[in-house]
Amino acid sequence: MTLLSHYALFLLKTLTLVAAILFTFAGILTLSKNKDKFSSRIKIKHINKRYDELAERLQHEILPKSQLKIEEKKRKKLAEELKKKERKRIYYIEFIGDMHASEAQTLREKITAILAIAMPKDEVVVAVESAGGVVHGYGLCASQLTRLRQKNIHLTIIVDKVAASGGYMMASVANQIIAAPFAIIGSIGVVAQIPNFHRLLKEHNIDFEQITAGEYKRTLSYFGENTTKARQKVQEEIDEAHQLFKKFILEYRSQLDIDKVANGEYWFGTDALSLQLIDKIGTSDDYLFHASQTADIYEIKYNAPLSMVQKLTRSVSKAMSHARVLGV
Repeated sequence: MTLLSHYALFLLKTLTLVAAILFTFAGILTLSKNKDKFSSRIKIKHINKRYDELAERLQHEILPKSQLKIEEKKRKKLAEELKKKERKRIYYIEFIGDMHASEAQTLREKITAILAIAMPKDEVVVAVESAGGVVHGYGLCASQLTRLRQKNIHLTIIVDKVAASGGYMMASVANQIIAAPFAIIGSIGVVAQIPNFHRLLKEHNIDFEQITAGEYKRTLSYFGENTTKARQKVQEEIDEAHQLFKKFILEYRSQLDIDKVANGEYWFGTDALSLQLIDKIGTSDDYLFHASQTADIYEIKYNAPLSMVQKLTRSVSKAMSHARVLGV
């Protein structure tokens, strides 16, 4: 019995030790996987290389061999000189917004990654394309951009197509705003709208019951009868949001005649320039190309993990796309 008890104790200790080793190994493996997942989501592209490759390809197609050799020597010499110089860095990101500001999380990750390495002498360029959406969502997006300003990193926002309402709220944070001549700028206003089916329900003798605690827990209703008091309350909320919107913009663009531009109207780029809503006329392609002559430009992308619903939706979308191609 003594021998068996000693053996059982030895076996128990051995199993405990093995379990501890396996647990530790599993933890290290999990951390490694999580690190790999994060690093695989962040994508960095050196835009200068793309310009160089494009120029080199065109030269090979156009120039005679004698001239091509001269250009190759010039390019190598320039590359060696650039290695010796400490050049300014520009971090370029894109923001394409929707009604719900779904890109807020992606923007947060990009800004965090940039702040981890950016210096005050560097610059961040954000290409914004958004017609606006929910106040809280675009308020968060604008707050992410203010993190750059708080660290004294120069922020340039370029609008090729549209930065209206919440999109302009984001743009207003920048040290300079550049927009294409026909880009849509402005729409500094707030809107709330919902359909009401009360009369339709009443016509079909359908009652709608709603019980709340708190006088303003619900104001305007989809199915109940809307009251003058409820409408007034919603109007107060909209006016308050509009005042906050204007105050936020004036914090960064004090030169604006805010009463003139904050009436919900929008303007094309050339008119927006005269109203001081933007600082220059131009496009993102033009700005980045010229900046590449004196700076290293890095495009930062973040591939956010997809939820099961998003994965399913994407799969269905791809299947439908293939079906159309095949003529089904």
